[in-house]
Amino acid sequence: MDKESHIFSCYAKEAGFYDEIFDENDNVRAIYKSLFDRFKENSALDFDILDKRAKSSFLNQGITFQVYKEDQMKEQIFPFDLFPRIITAKEWEHIQAGVLQRNKALNLYLWDIYHDKNIINDGIVPISLVETSASYLKQMQGFNPPEGIYNHICGTDLIKHSDGEYYVLEDNIRCPSGVSYVIGNREALKRTLFGIFNGHSVRSVSNYSENLLEVLESVKPQGVDIPCCVVLTPGVYNSAYYEHSFLAKSMGVELVEGRDLFVENDFLYMKTIKGPQRIDVVYRRIDDDFIDPETFNKDSVLGVAGLMSVYLKGNLTLINAPGTGVADDKAIYTYMPQIIKYYLDEKPILKNVKTYHCSDANDLKYVIKNIANLVIKPVDESGGYGVLIGNKLTQEEIDAAIKNIKQDPRKYIAQPIMALSTHATYIEEEGGFSPRHVDLRTYTLLGKDKSYVLKGGLTRVALQKGNLIVNSSQGGGSKDTWVLKK
Repeated sequence: MDKESHIFSCYAKEAGFYDEIFDENDNVRAIYKSLFDRFKENSALDFDILDKRAKSSFLNQGITFQVYKEDQMKEQIFPFDLFPRIITAKEWEHIQAGVLQRNKALNLYLWDIYHDKNIINDGIVPISLVETSASYLKQMQGFNPPEGIYNHICGTDLIKHSDGEYYVLEDNIRCPSGVSYVIGNREALKRTLFGIFNGHSVRSVSNYSENLLEVLESVKPQGVDIPCCVVLTPGVYNSAYYEHSFLAKSMGVELVEGRDLFVENDFLYMKTIKGPQRIDVVYRRIDDDFIDPETFNKDSVLGVAGLMSVYLKGNLTLINAPGTGVADDKAIYTYMPQIIKYYLDEKPILKNVKTYHCSDANDLKYVIKNIANLVIKPVDESGGYGVLIGNKLTQEEIDAAIKNIKQDPRKYIAQPIMALSTHATYIEEEGGFSPRHVDLRTYTLLGKDKSYVLKGGLTRVALQKGNLIVNSSQGGGSKDTWVLKK
């Protein structure tokens, strides 16, 4: 590797991890060569100015999110790194086929467990894991969602391991977020580094909203010709409010809160200055517990009283369907290879990470004994909350974790500490680029006779050196993700 003075001069690969920029001989990988040369032309001072310009662009556009810490809420930009991640056409073909396969199997699984329960009766998935899931809704038993689709939108999280292969960490099919940052990152890169795409044939990410609206309209209730769709948000104080408003605006539909809607005669209506307007499809960014105070949390002021009744009578489509969280419960993740085989009669295209269920006596014994070499995850949390990296814990923290696991084994799973690949990331304090761990969230849409995978996704970056948790809520950032056409 060239050691002359430039913003990559102090770059030192992290041992034991796959570096996406430099190969085993410290040479720049072929697909990054022209980008590397382009970035290397900047002095540390010049690049620092570009970096600050990109951050200002995000702030000026209101591309922010809310972070909750110690009973306080703080608005901040989603840190953005200018050096993009590149995925080859061949790699993407593999990823796309794999996430589509998983989502089709998950949709069939959801239909089954809320209807015939064949996969349970055949002894593939234990009934205890389904019925004890906090996301399993008895109200959905026997109900047929429009067009048979439950998981219209899914965020599948993948990592590139030290063997250079992609593994799925988890499937997110409740209210997956982050897609607005995919599009924002692309626009910020174009504005900050003029001509950066010259010489690169990169897939567009700008058509996501168009495809999302098509999916929403494809699952309209029976008897509706031209559906009225809305995005339902908890409000301006929600951490992902920017995304809610962005998606509504880019689709050309109304952004509404629960107080803007009401139920009458088994239909849902929106209040407008011209009078009530019937709503047919709701892309809700509110969790199940809060969508209807008559059916779920009676203290909720975020949802709409009577919403579930309208839905269960077939007069409304909810995106995603209530109760989908039972399929992205981390305890079910282990069974994905069997689920894919059972419903599709196919081998999994993407690999799973070995997972231990603490509710299983043998697995629990193994986890307690080997906790220092494992990642502990609550099955029903998201955003990186509650995740413990065993080799980063003190003995006191290990003892506390073991105590919590023993008190409620069903709540936890454990996995080996995976070697997330690293990517060149600008660190202002270091005056140049350093390796930081990354993952990839892909976005899959399922509708009537339609499926779509956004040809990019959100590359999330753990900005702290050595950190393996990439979530924005845990201080992570992101990169633009380039999928090459050929």
